[in-house]
Amino acid sequence: MKPAQARDRLLVALDVPQWDDAAALVDQLAPEVHRYKVGLELFTAAGPEAVARLQERGCDVFVDLKLHDIPTTVRRAAAALARLEAFMFTVHAAGGPDMMAAACEGARSGDGRPPLVVAVTVLTSWSPEAWAAAGNGGTIGEAVLRRAEQALTAGVDGIVCSPADLPVLRGTFGDQLLYVCPGIVVTTGAEGRRDHGRSGTPEQSLADGADFLVVGRPITRADDPAAAARQVLARMGGRDGDAE
Repeated sequence: MKPAQARDRLLVALDVPQWDDAAALVDQLAPEVHRYKVGLELFTAAGPEAVARLQERGCDVFVDLKLHDIPTTVRRAAAALARLEAFMFTVHAAGGPDMMAAACEGARSGDGRPPLVVAVTVLTSWSPEAWAAAGNGGTIGEAVLRRAEQALTAGVDGIVCSPADLPVLRGTFGDQLLYVCPGIVVTTGAEGRRDHGRSGTPEQSLADGADFLVVGRPITRADDPAAAARQVLARMGGRDGDAE
């Protein structure tokens, strides 16, 4: 289901080392934000309890563990995330179509509403030079398209991609996939792009077809996180209005 309101399209990344830090941010960001990303750092520190505690606060949780293992293991992990009632979770498209299909099977094996399964195509931190130096064949763009096609065939709900990849992906796959974009920056300086070589602004990313934006440091490291969140939401189309 494609979200209509800006507030439903914003996923704030709780990339912090312990639950107390996450809780403090969530307290500051309420009621502006109600969807959060729990990634490897926080999940490793606080485990499934972090997901449960966020849900107790009325939040939707995007679990970003980038599952990548043999299909049986991924199927079981996906089923566990479904039991946690995650809103959405990631697999790594590099694991191949069989693995992604297994993730979908696990996610949809329970009795409740299944989480959205989104496949990471190529991390936004990769530059063309680093991609080639690591021994990967072809270009990043070619890999993104190939993995997105495999993800669609495998039955995932969407993909995680760089804002820079959106125009080609939208042009190729249209509305058959949801598009989740990290690498969102609010300034044009080098600091905003430190971890994301292929980044984009909220406005341009939505204009190019993003369905969800993952925003971390521009909000969580701001002097006033709530004010920063309001600014991002305004740039996405308004605090309460429809995102454009």
